[in-house]
Amino acid sequence: MRGYLGHLAVERGLAANTLSSYRRDLRRYTEALAARGRAAIGEATEDDVRAFLAGLREGDADHPPLAAGSAARAVVAVRGLHRFALREGLADGDPARDVRPPAPPRRLPKAISLDDVERLLGAAQGPAGDAGDAARGLRDRALLELLYGSGVRISEAVGLDVDDLDLAEGFARIRGKGGKTRVVPVGDYARRAVDAYLVRARPELARAGRGGPALFLNARGGRLSRQGAWMVLRAAAERAGLSDVSPHTLRHSFATHLLDGGADVRVVQELLGHASVTTTQVYTLVTVRLLREVYATSHPRARTRRVR
Repeated sequence: MRGYLGHLAVERGLAANTLSSYRRDLRRYTEALAARGRAAIGEATEDDVRAFLAGLREGDADHPPLAAGSAARAVVAVRGLHRFALREGLADGDPARDVRPPAPPRRLPKAISLDDVERLLGAAQGPAGDAGDAARGLRDRALLELLYGSGVRISEAVGLDVDDLDLAEGFARIRGKGGKTRVVPVGDYARRAVDAYLVRARPELARAGRGGPALFLNARGGRLSRQGAWMVLRAAAERAGLSDVSPHTLRHSFATHLLDGGADVRVVQELLGHASVTTTQVYTLVTVRLLREVYATSHPRARTRRVR
């Protein structure tokens, strides 16, 4: 298992969060194999793999039942482990080859309207307070403007360094999943918000720490964490009176609003950093549904009139 995880980290360049999830899933799998009397990876059978999958969905005294998406991720990790074991000569066959991960239900991404985005961004800075509150307010506005204006993941935003931005040219260099780098535009609203933060707020926050390259700093002068950024979003959503707003909401809204405005799905794919266009195409379903609703309520011959 350690060898496989090392392969994923070095050869495949998987993100740290993905590796952590795989490590957790594979530890649970190896424990399940040991409970069934398997002492080596080459002793595992297809029945062992299927029993593990069933156990994921059913849960046990120590683990709650997993949703289809989480169980699918675990099965993908197990399938990868067995392929690796076969390739490395640690097993004579691949017992997981024919075990398919459960198909998660296809859920449309949640986006909020442009009016709600405006309310959320307007509530980012919060009520006026001391200099520390003012600095954090400017940081929060810059963070949320960048999330919506560029469609970056929240982990990508907090991973930015100051040198990753070129505000004069209006772009940011993003380090995405798997160590892949892409360049995304930074719109005028986000540029002004980030510039105001860099000039009027970041120096105030940096004084509390040792200094560093991070763009977004916390109150102690260190890099703002994903959890800290999530709390910024949640606080702004509460002040704006919005519910069920997640860290991905602004990213979903960015993609949906681009497509609603006529952007090509391949361009949106590049901006989001999706490896496959099929991942991006789920957003077109949101747009098509909206078009259908508008047509049904607006066109005089969209629906048959009832005759009394």
